[in-house]
Amino acid sequence: MVSVPGPARAAGALVAAGAGALAWSLLEARWYTLREVTVPVLPGGHAPLRVLHVSDLHLTPSQRDKVAWVRDLATLDPHLVVDTGDNWAHPGSLGPLAQALEPLLARPGAFVMGSNDYIAPQPKNPARYLQRDARRQHANPPRQLPWRELLRLFTSADWVDLDNCRGALDVDGRRLSLVGTDDAHLDRDAFPDAGGADDARLDAARPVDLHLGVTHAPYRRVLDRMLEDDADLVLAGHTHGGQLAVPGWGALVTNCDLDTRRAKGLHGWPGARPDRSGGAGSTWLHVSGGLGTSPYAPVRFACRPEATLLTLVPA
Repeated sequence: MVSVPGPARAAGALVAAGAGALAWSLLEARWYTLREVTVPVLPGGHAPLRVLHVSDLHLTPSQRDKVAWVRDLATLDPHLVVDTGDNWAHPGSLGPLAQALEPLLARPGAFVMGSNDYIAPQPKNPARYLQRDARRQHANPPRQLPWRELLRLFTSADWVDLDNCRGALDVDGRRLSLVGTDDAHLDRDAFPDAGGADDARLDAARPVDLHLGVTHAPYRRVLDRMLEDDADLVLAGHTHGGQLAVPGWGALVTNCDLDTRRAKGLHGWPGARPDRSGGAGSTWLHVSGGLGTSPYAPVRFACRPEATLLTLVPA
């Protein structure tokens, strides 16, 4: 029998573990899950309001399983759908995306665009995400996606475009005011001024029951402006929940200046949750871990792709 030296055995075990982790991460990237959270944010006496938050589908034409899974979300019977961007990753994805979202577009909705709604993903060195600012120019110019067609898909369904805009919706007998920004990761954000004709809070005859903030990338400058604007709840995406997480620790990166402990899920901003001690002066923040990945890094580890049903109840 040939004896295998200790270092060689250790190296072999390490390679096997790495191969196993890679195989699992490829599977996990298609293991979609629905998160459900309750947010005590409505005025007293209100019935629950169901808000479906979808983000970062990064859909490619071949992802039929994702199309079917997203379509099935309509069975949750949400009162409102909010899409926080990065819907596709290929210029041929508009048809599959329209099919995926078709039953949701029949419901009241609002949306903002993400960087990968405008430009297609490119191959990148994964180590760049560990840099302080992961945004880098590439030698090849980015490939533009037909984003105006995506915009028409949403607006033709009467979804409210919140890219650097305000809006309003009547949902299940409640009056919602909304404020949003275009993608801060591309520095396209310009927070809309209050007091304009589209500011629903100015109509004293129709009091607002909830003020909702929507953005793609949860950069601190945007979240601070949402807080100053008295948003009751802010919805964002972009982070992929870290995409590759360490079990028992969590995300290593957020791909923006948000801290990693808030890479996904329901939190308070800038401090504790408003319903907990120390939460005074904070608002609610929900960051979706998203449903997809870049086609050039189709892996997730300890961070399943997700959509979230938020049930809003009286505070």
